[in-house]
Amino acid sequence: MKVVQLNSTCGVGSTGKICVSISKLLSDKGIENYILYTSGKSDYPLGIKCSGTIYKKIQALKSRIFGNYGFNSKNATKEIIELFEKIQPDVIHLHNIHGHDCDLEMLFEFIKKRKTKLVWTFHDCWSFTGYCTHFDMIGCEKWKNGCYDCPQHKEYSWFFDRSSRLYEKKKELFKNLDLTIVTPSKWLADMVKQSFLKEYNVVVINNGVDLSVFEPLKSDFRKERSLEDRKIILGVSFGWGDKKGLDVFVELAKRLPGNYQIVLVGTNEKTDKLLPENIVSIHRTQNQKELAEIYTAADVFINPTREENYPTVNMEAIACGTPVITFRTGGSPEIIDGTCGCVVEKDDIDAMEREIIRICEEKPYSEEACIKKAKAFDENERFKEYLELYERIVTGRT
Repeated sequence: MKVVQLNSTCGVGSTGKICVSISKLLSDKGIENYILYTSGKSDYPLGIKCSGTIYKKIQALKSRIFGNYGFNSKNATKEIIELFEKIQPDVIHLHNIHGHDCDLEMLFEFIKKRKTKLVWTFHDCWSFTGYCTHFDMIGCEKWKNGCYDCPQHKEYSWFFDRSSRLYEKKKELFKNLDLTIVTPSKWLADMVKQSFLKEYNVVVINNGVDLSVFEPLKSDFRKERSLEDRKIILGVSFGWGDKKGLDVFVELAKRLPGNYQIVLVGTNEKTDKLLPENIVSIHRTQNQKELAEIYTAADVFINPTREENYPTVNMEAIACGTPVITFRTGGSPEIIDGTCGCVVEKDDIDAMEREIIRICEEKPYSEEACIKKAKAFDENERFKEYLELYERIVTGRT
């Protein structure tokens, strides 16, 4: 069996790390496999880059001007197809391919012609909408019957709303495939079953984290930040804004008692201008070990995300022994149970404030309970499910 994964990145970002984790498991089994990617750099030996930085910027500009998001990058797609022809994979596994990575029409016409068995992991909702990766925050349900007058099209095109045409093109292209769809959350699986892809088999395989990295790690973080006697309320994101609940942290900073300290990781200078002085801003960590130390130092991790699939940060915090409070958004609540945190309704800041104080004062969730829960997040166990899926579809045992 040969497996080729296609993703925007290799070893970088959440999807790039997932690709490498799956690849390593395949290699351990002696299965020939590769990762084709189009963005950034990677020293992973089985990664093959199929696009250049300047080329992708040009494709992004074309998409912004003409509004044909997902239908550019023809030269990169040609290179990808040539590699598929050379490798002759038994399974092609798609991940995120909407970062100006390929021309959908060229790619899927090739896959149909070759009749390749296809696995596609949906890390968001883009595959069954005209443009949008998420639509929860604006409450749009046009995708169920046909996108048009997209309220978010300005995020994808400066001049044109092509949402209706792109929706119809995707709907037609994604027919008659030997396709198994994977979603990391039950929530997203339910969305797929309401979309034009509802006839395909949908399998839920949760994401996982490296429990040898994300575990309780003692450090001098509190001492270095002069926070020894404070209750640390932690938020982590790598793209702060209202979708990730930045405004919620600003509001909580006004409300929480003086012995409570909000710490945000993944900020930048632009974010800093929006933050009050009583929020500690950390632009970046040196490595994942340092991030695990910060998770461990916190009393509670807050995830007021308003659009989400299956957030890795929830799992990372719990694995470090820190309970989580999240909004009831997407698949985020699926990670939490009564042993490791709680869920409050989206935008209910009053409830979130109450739960923060309850958790910090009463300590109802122990480090031991969180660590026990985190065993379910072991990436080796979760991603083995992909190997089992490949075997089933190649042998016809689906």
